[in-house]
Amino acid sequence: MDLFKGFADFKMDVLKEVGNIGAGNAATALSRLLNKPIDMAVPKVQMLPFEAVAEKVGGAECIVLAIFLRVEGDAPGNLFFILSPEGAKKLLHRLAGIHVESEEEFSEMEWSALSEIGNILAGSYLSSLADFTSLAMTPTVPALAMDMAGAILSYGLLQFGEMGDSALLIDTTFIEDQQEVEGQFFLIPDPESFDKIFTALGVPMNDD
Repeated sequence: MDLFKGFADFKMDVLKEVGNIGAGNAATALSRLLNKPIDMAVPKVQMLPFEAVAEKVGGAECIVLAIFLRVEGDAPGNLFFILSPEGAKKLLHRLAGIHVESEEEFSEMEWSALSEIGNILAGSYLSSLADFTSLAMTPTVPALAMDMAGAILSYGLLQFGEMGDSALLIDTTFIEDQQEVEGQFFLIPDPESFDKIFTALGVPMNDD
């Protein structure tokens, strides 16, 4: 089944609505954690083949920071939140008020803060999708890594088993005091999960 042929506009509208709701919930959760107003720009949502994920974050050899977890329940899959090391430093500095001193690595406290922020953001998006679809979708404990994008995705394959052929990309921009920090969510459902998700959203997958 090719998900990219005849993918009607209204189907993308449904995905964008899911992204918008997730962004709103994530901004609210982050605001509560940090006790400051955090906004999010309207996210850019698209479908892409799994093999294109690494290219979207700069290429397989590009160093990135990723929070990733397994989605269990009615529509199992994998969720990645990926940002550049520079973006992670901006995230800590602008949103959490933590100044990152080292250009090479993160301290234990910084790593812990990134893990907590990523956990909240990933959980917010996943719970939004679960609420929107009325499907049971539960996250595992997230892992945090900094490595080449290709290596992180390969590790995800080893940890979670074969991934689906397609990914839902949600480009997210956090805004605090007119300063922006960009990150990308990739939801990669297992092959059998896409039909479940779109059927739950009222979107048939076999039409033209």
